[in-house]
Amino acid sequence: MHFLIFGAGALGQAIGCMLAVAGHKVDLVLRRRFVNGIRDEGLRVSGILGEYAAPPGLIKGIEDISQLSCTYDFVLITTKAYDTGTAANAIASLSGCRCPVVSMQNGCGNVELLVQTFGAKRTLGARVITGFEIVCPGHVRITVSADAVHLGAAVGGSIPRKAELLAATIDGAGLPCVAVPDIHQDLYAKLLYNCALNPLGAILGVHYGMLSENGETRAIMDKVIDETFAVILALGGKLPWPDADGYKKLFYERLVPITYDHRPSMLQDLENKKPTEVEALVGFVSANGKRLAVSTPTCDLLAGLVRFKEAQT
Repeated sequence: MHFLIFGAGALGQAIGCMLAVAGHKVDLVLRRRFVNGIRDEGLRVSGILGEYAAPPGLIKGIEDISQLSCTYDFVLITTKAYDTGTAANAIASLSGCRCPVVSMQNGCGNVELLVQTFGAKRTLGARVITGFEIVCPGHVRITVSADAVHLGAAVGGSIPRKAELLAATIDGAGLPCVAVPDIHQDLYAKLLYNCALNPLGAILGVHYGMLSENGETRAIMDKVIDETFAVILALGGKLPWPDADGYKKLFYERLVPITYDHRPSMLQDLENKKPTEVEALVGFVSANGKRLAVSTPTCDLLAGLVRFKEAQT
């Protein structure tokens, strides 16, 4: 199959490398500093899921999508959430491309934005809770994985054939992946996890494990989970837990220990003087809380503090 991966940072480069090694054709749209390295040195993935090496010439890396004139079997979007609109417009400009477009991004609202451009039948969403980091240009390391990638349709209730095919292809390339009937449930569950850990860790400059070991920060995370849970229910979303306390048990006993040493992506963005995904996380909860008359004072505060730190960088 032929894949286009748009916005290929650590996640996109890792998936692209693994798919290419598995025998698929892969084009990466990525930043200029990575293009020459991939062309000259190839791309390598290491870490907990094994070693993969794509030699020079196996993967095509480009900076500008206007250089492309071919069609694809799947387009995977791995940009930051604030670039979803830009990515959608660029992909829509590809003449003759009518394949499924897949959001593999953080936060909520990305799938809905893609539906506006491509329609529900062409749009898929994926929940990724695996950690990827760029060690140096041409080398991505997979550091942690809490679960397989979940992949599903924009409209829940059934699993389209294309979702089954893509999940099997990604899984066969070495990244565990399954198709599910309700991807929004998984995205909401990930929103709970990210909202609780990412903004607070970014503001305080600490890894996830430290947040769970302190009573003060644990109390803040509890409030974030309560508020996020309430907003998800107000949006009509479904979750596997009957209430916020049920999620907290899983969160503290299993999810945080698995990712104990992980440093928040939002913290890494601030350190690198880059925008964060705050609006797709606690900003999303805060905005929808106001719209739906659900009180979210803790998420409001964290969103404001992250925006302040963004402004300083």
